[in-house]
Amino acid sequence: MYLSPRSRLILIRFLSLLGILGFSLFLLSISMDVQVSQQPKEDVYSVWALPPEHVSERVKKLMVALRSEFGGPEFEPHVTVVGAIRLTEDDARDKLNKASEGLKVYNATVEKVATGTFFYQCVFLLLHPTTQVMETGEHCWAHFGYKSPTPYMPHLSILYADLTEEEKKRAQEKANALDESIETLSFPITRLALYKTDTEDKTLKSWEKVAEVTLQHN
Repeated sequence: MYLSPRSRLILIRFLSLLGILGFSLFLLSISMDVQVSQQPKEDVYSVWALPPEHVSERVKKLMVALRSEFGGPEFEPHVTVVGAIRLTEDDARDKLNKASEGLKVYNATVEKVATGTFFYQCVFLLLHPTTQVMETGEHCWAHFGYKSPTPYMPHLSILYADLTEEEKKRAQEKANALDESIETLSFPITRLALYKTDTEDKTLKSWEKVAEVTLQHN
């Protein structure tokens, strides 16, 4: 096909323009990829109040006995203060440090062994909602910007599992039988910990402690 010199010039300019446009789009895609990769990674975090070592050991014995019959993953004894919230690690650490600045050691007392309605609240030690306990929860919720459709219910879980109502009742009765004075347990909370807690991972293998702070003594 014959092209006049003018037509060839127009074609060359057009192809050059397409080349420039394609190269520009290529550079733009690289720039967007770099921006995405530079965005800090977010994970799911929770804040736990940690009981003293001797209390943890006592509770762990109960947890082991329940898991031997009803299954479920192993986890550290704790009282959840802030539930699962998605944050960057730096932001989560910063919020924990700032929240702990105004907190003092407080006491937690078990009210009873209770059962819940889902995996992460299968069987637990319900705590008395004392002023100190509730104010600590509210204080930390505010610092983390955490919101929940249900009010704060302080508790220490002793079994994570998907059980029937009958199985939960048996687990509850077994806990009371194994440690008859568990419902009078009282202990100080001197430490808060930041844990990575992906709630989609029911094996808990990805869960890990990220940071820990010590509360001020009264």
